[in-house]
Amino acid sequence: MAEPLLSASVGNRRLDIVVADITTLDVDAIVNAANTSLLGGGGVDGAIHRAAGPELLAECRTLNGCPTGEAKVTGGYRLKARHVIHTAGPIWSGGEAERMKALLADCYRNSLARAGERGFASIAFPAISTGIYRFPPYVAARVAVATVVAELPDKAPSLERVVFAFLSREASQHHQDAFAELGLI
Repeated sequence: MAEPLLSASVGNRRLDIVVADITTLDVDAIVNAANTSLLGGGGVDGAIHRAAGPELLAECRTLNGCPTGEAKVTGGYRLKARHVIHTAGPIWSGGEAERMKALLADCYRNSLARAGERGFASIAFPAISTGIYRFPPYVAARVAVATVVAELPDKAPSLERVVFAFLSREASQHHQDAFAELGLI
């Protein structure tokens, strides 16, 4: 696994920020920033579907989609990750900022819950909704980190490691700032 840019501890759990392609991470589950159909798309969603192979799409077809903020689990197939947790993030609408932040928090909360239900020890998240869904990355980072820190003990007591994965150091900066603002480092 990629060397962390930044690590923090929350109780006996480790939170890492890494620069890596999420599809290459060897964790119990990677989180897919999916669309509500779960049938693949662009960005992280498309990359995960391509790397996992056609079996992932076949399993996703059986799930009947996923409402925004919810999360569903499939196998990882050709990925190093053993499972994929699919969550459909909100499409940013600045006029409904509080509602959008609540839906994004639900994505992280429900992904953690699915990991906890299965006893996973490790999970990796992308920056959900910050691509074509236009969620401001600095807002999304604060929602992501704050939700994971608050919900980790109750939703996923089995998790020992949470990874936030980015394709570049620059893309990770908002999460690094959120770690600092929350007093994690």
